[in-house]
Amino acid sequence: MKRRNLGWLSLGSLLSYSAWADMPLNLTQGATEVSRNVYDLHMLVLYICTGIGIIVFGIMFWSMIFHRKSKGAKSASFHESTKIEILWTAIPIVILIAMAVPATSTLIEMEDNSNADVTIQITGSQWKWHYKYFDQGIEYYSVLSTPREQYENHQSNSAIKNEHYLLEVDKPLVIPANKKVRFLMTSDDVIHSWWVPAFAVKQDANPGFINEAWTKVDQPGIYRGQCAELCGKDHGFMPIVVEVKSEADYQNWLIEQQQLIAQSAEAEKASLNSSLAMDELMQLGEQVYLANCAACHQPTGLGLPPAFPALKNSPVATGDINEHIITVFNGRVGTGMQGYGKQLTLKEIAAVVTYERNAWGNNTGDSVQPADVNAAVAK
Repeated sequence: MKRRNLGWLSLGSLLSYSAWADMPLNLTQGATEVSRNVYDLHMLVLYICTGIGIIVFGIMFWSMIFHRKSKGAKSASFHESTKIEILWTAIPIVILIAMAVPATSTLIEMEDNSNADVTIQITGSQWKWHYKYFDQGIEYYSVLSTPREQYENHQSNSAIKNEHYLLEVDKPLVIPANKKVRFLMTSDDVIHSWWVPAFAVKQDANPGFINEAWTKVDQPGIYRGQCAELCGKDHGFMPIVVEVKSEADYQNWLIEQQQLIAQSAEAEKASLNSSLAMDELMQLGEQVYLANCAACHQPTGLGLPPAFPALKNSPVATGDINEHIITVFNGRVGTGMQGYGKQLTLKEIAAVVTYERNAWGNNTGDSVQPADVNAAVAK
């Protein structure tokens, strides 16, 4: 009797809501009302399917054991039973309706993008995210901040990796708590997918199209995700980090970003009158190149032809300077070469062009200044 009670107690704890919620292999509840509704829908369907399995297999095994031929059982003889036909048609219909009603309600809620408090355009690029805040004049790129030597180190002798290895970025997406945030998603090149499990948001970013999603997060905090579409060789290095701030902190962040934009504009103007030494340009250029260009063109400048051509002895890196600057600034349509005009300052573009024209034995001797970049792209 005690064993039987212990068995029922174990089964009850196994099937309890809290026990399932704490299962590491189960769907997570998330940080939004929609994500919790998705979790509840998932558990409802799981319970229904589990119940159906128990009943069907229970009847099947019971029949096999107690109605086997060795016990003298004989099969019934009947044909076209109206009652059975009605039962095995009506019962699945009822089950489907029981699942369809909450599923439809949840899907409609997930697709309701109306009455948003904040609208953000999310653009996927190989391999980074571009965030643009509507009506705020704020936009920036979010790039993996894990040091390249950690994930490209095949000897496993790099520095100790932190708990957010490959899930850390230089600039997270910042949104306010308890506000409806609408996302407009597209892509510059190939198909990406913006996925944050805690928000129950997973939406493809397709080039030439706009897809929509939304979230409303209850509590401030840091939430992480990844690109969930195979988007190229560095697909695994395209994380998503969302920082949810309180309304007051979010407003302060907006003010800080506006100040930074104004400071950047002043710095750009000042750089037009600067003249940098070759050593300074080469040092800065190498840093910019390794952070932004080495993934495709490789640290050696040999590239990965044909998708990513070599820069060593390249007609671009050793040819017309203005053409080289324009290529870096605007990119090249129809290729994997994206424009860096919105990502880098004039000084950084001048430095990386100088570096590419003098590294790996190119040795053109060309020194590009920020004013040269401004003049080339203004033509």
